[in-house]
Amino acid sequence: MKSFLLMVVGAPMLVLLALAGRLGLCRDQADRTGGQNGHPNTGKGQGHEDMITTQRKSNWSRWFLVAIYAIAMAWVESAVVFYLRSMINRIEPHQPDPFPIIGGFGWVELLREFATIVMLFTVGILAGRTWRARLGYFAIGFGVWDILYYVFLKIICGWPHSLLDWDVLFLLPMPWWGPVLAPVLISLLMIFWGTFASQFERPCPPSWPNWRAWVLNFAGVLLALYVFMADTLAAAPRGLQAVCSVVPVKFNWPLFGVALLLMSAPLMQLMCLPRWRQGLNRNDSVQPQMNTDEHR
Repeated sequence: MKSFLLMVVGAPMLVLLALAGRLGLCRDQADRTGGQNGHPNTGKGQGHEDMITTQRKSNWSRWFLVAIYAIAMAWVESAVVFYLRSMINRIEPHQPDPFPIIGGFGWVELLREFATIVMLFTVGILAGRTWRARLGYFAIGFGVWDILYYVFLKIICGWPHSLLDWDVLFLLPMPWWGPVLAPVLISLLMIFWGTFASQFERPCPPSWPNWRAWVLNFAGVLLALYVFMADTLAAAPRGLQAVCSVVPVKFNWPLFGVALLLMSAPLMQLMCLPRWRQGLNRNDSVQPQMNTDEHR
């Protein structure tokens, strides 16, 4: 059984490492070939094509490396949660008294969750060249981490039994409750958006979704948070003990669907508006001239 688990966890990571290494090797070879053929990356024509190809390969290698980090973090996260839930007999969290307190686990767990977000955000900063790309890599890492967390929990302890099983999604500022499917859908959206934001990175970025799309996105985030915390918010006036004793029985899927649609506004605008594709083509044509001027 242990060998099977090692194979399930290790094989995808080895494949991603090999792909990332291959992309890095291709990038180095392109750089050397461009210099030998007299086509520096600051030139036009073939040199410019080599530059674009090299940058894209570099971005994808970063994508794979961030994914590898997120996969490893997902295993660590699922292992820690398995240990904690085994100690308090809460492998399935959706049951009466979902947060039995043992010792000082409460504040330690809160800080651990915060530290996890800091780690993922730090990797995004290290991977991206611009703040847009850094946020994109953070979104990719978060999405991969969150989805694989549930996959690894299923391998380790057999839970969740289905995507509709309830889970405690987060504890800050108070417990979030929802079916496993809900955070998985949000994570998929983050991966898609993060990929667009990071893989089409340019020194002169194309027109980005306007502020209206981000206002809709922010409204969707607030609405989703309300859906996740609706029951705990209702129990908050009765004190901490009442909040910790909440066991929701019904999830507001229609309202969550509206929230998910609002959160997808920036991504949908990028995918639907022709100016995104025009912006990419425009940057591809402008970049050589900019580099030529800098070279002079």
